[in-house]
Amino acid sequence: MQDIRNIRLSDGREIPQVGLGLWKVRDEAEFKRSFDAALAAGYTHFDSAQVYGNEQFLGACWKASGLPRENFWLTTKIRTENIALGHTQQSFPHSLERLQTDYVDLLLLHFPVPLQRKKAWQALEKIKAAGGAKSIGVSNYTIKHLEEMKLYATEMPAVNQVELHVFLQQPELVDYCRKHGIVVEAYSPLAHGKDMKNAEVQAMADRHGKSYAQIMLRWCIENGLVLLPKSVTPDRVRENIELYDFELYLEELQALAKLNRNLRTCWDPTRIP
Repeated sequence: MQDIRNIRLSDGREIPQVGLGLWKVRDEAEFKRSFDAALAAGYTHFDSAQVYGNEQFLGACWKASGLPRENFWLTTKIRTENIALGHTQQSFPHSLERLQTDYVDLLLLHFPVPLQRKKAWQALEKIKAAGGAKSIGVSNYTIKHLEEMKLYATEMPAVNQVELHVFLQQPELVDYCRKHGIVVEAYSPLAHGKDMKNAEVQAMADRHGKSYAQIMLRWCIENGLVLLPKSVTPDRVRENIELYDFELYLEELQALAKLNRNLRTCWDPTRIP
């Protein structure tokens, strides 16, 4: 079982650095297999969302584990439709019901929905004040959106979850968040397998006796990110957490920095006013 490091948030809490991403896992049996493999490998951090359609599976799995609720870090996100309709606060109790818990460790706004994101963030602040969420944050927010938040937020996000990997490094956003005490969570840290044949990355994998994916994930570790690799294959779930028994050399980090090419495989929030 792998010991996972924690990263301290601006609100004083500590988040496990590696979590299991749960996007698109909508088959209950498949979900349970990946959850059980993750738990056996040492994962305690599980990242769901209203739009993923699997909060109920996560609730059933952590309950069935027999472990105390405090052993888990559970994240969910308010879907864009609920933000757009002004239903952030009204939709959240349904998430808690599906997750079989009276609080989440981290609650995020899934996207910077125009016109409604101010009201939605203020709803998250109320949810936190009432004890429904221990920490709150955002997802897919750019520097522009975070700067705007300074005008209306009582507290700034503890986390900004964005697509981030070797081929989409977003150094300006990462630097901004670091300077403002916002922890960056990297979703799709393997770029959905869009570029798994780079010769430099493969050479590093061969040198360290690791897989190509582990080099990409270790890059996230080296950059102080929280990362959310997603897999439903038990062997890969285990592999994706075996990241703390090697380090990348300085020259390797320098070479990886040159691979940034703005490869987006998901949403492009830079187009959102």
